[in-house]
Amino acid sequence: MTAVPVLEIGGTHVTAALVDLARPRPRAAGTVRLPLDAHAGAAALLDTVATAGRRVGAPAGSVWGVAVPGPFDYPAGVGRFRDVGKFESLNGVDVGAELTARLPARPRALAFLNDADAFALGEYHAGAAAGRRRALGITLGTGVGTSFLDAGAPVTEGPLVPPDGRAHLLSIDGRPLEDVVSRRAIRARYARLAGPRAGNPDVREIAGLARTGEAAAAATLRHCFEALGRALAPWCARFRPDVLVAGGSLTASWDLIAPPLRAGLAATGESLPAGMELRPAAQPHDAPLVGAAHWAERSAAGRPGVRL
Repeated sequence: MTAVPVLEIGGTHVTAALVDLARPRPRAAGTVRLPLDAHAGAAALLDTVATAGRRVGAPAGSVWGVAVPGPFDYPAGVGRFRDVGKFESLNGVDVGAELTARLPARPRALAFLNDADAFALGEYHAGAAAGRRRALGITLGTGVGTSFLDAGAPVTEGPLVPPDGRAHLLSIDGRPLEDVVSRRAIRARYARLAGPRAGNPDVREIAGLARTGEAAAAATLRHCFEALGRALAPWCARFRPDVLVAGGSLTASWDLIAPPLRAGLAATGESLPAGMELRPAAQPHDAPLVGAAHWAERSAAGRPGVRL
């Protein structure tokens, strides 16, 4: 398998591409990106996803890699989006069967995986975590996604990782983590510190203000990402990753995020792995697509953990 068709389904867009795994550092080619309304009906959502897929010219009978956010029954290919504010119309829908019927040349199989796992796998195979045995991938955007990888396999249970391997289920300072660090949390904290005259800037604008020395913006980012570091520190001490790789829209401001994240990790006094590196994604846009392609290859080889 070389040219692997993939889909990345996000809260605001769907991306389709072909990934050539024969290359030493695979990249996505023929990328198609379409807007997606997470509040649309099931048929409209599935039609949009399939439209993106049809445009990449996938080989007949392919195994597709499909990255999708949770909650989702990945082995069964069924949506579990209940009371989560997105994709509610897909709750209980056999997304695998519906997409198989819509995609061209009847795919042989769809291999679903969590979008944060797809990102981490992409960076493990062709990015900032390449050559490392253990990696912690985090995605920062509307929420916080995490993936704990051991030799390229996501770890989702056991004492070394949070429940389901997902940091968004954690709390910090008595509050859910995503109430403290996420797009909405950053904007809300800045609004409290800056007051009504500051308007309603988005995170990118807040980062720009922080670079100019604006006190409220700098304090907001420092508070939020120190909290993220403190929340992750106990799990870094247990899982002992060689590298922490950050991706998602917020890492465009890595120069502002990395120092407080590093400070938060150190502040807890946890015994962190010696030499653990913090790195931004080397392939911030392609990593989830590359990771989904590797997951599809794993599925085609009959390895456990994916749907065939």
